[in-house]
Amino acid sequence: MLLIYPLMLGTWEIVAIVLVILLLFGGKKIPELMRGLGKGVKSFKQGMNEVEKEIKDIDEDYNKEEKK
Repeated sequence: MLLIYPLMLGTWEIVAIVLVILLLFGGKKIPELMRGLGKGVKSFKQGMNEVEKEIKDIDEDYNKEEKK
């Protein structure tokens, strides 16, 4: 419970974080920042899908050899 509680943010905490981000990066840099973040998330998802596919293929090969 102690580890989860700090992750719960209220409305004022979110507003404060947004204001700090605006002050640090400015309004013009935020779209670039979000675009980069989106590309990173997309790349991470692709990597995870490739790993899942590889694990599935290995499992299928193992099951085929086990049946022989």
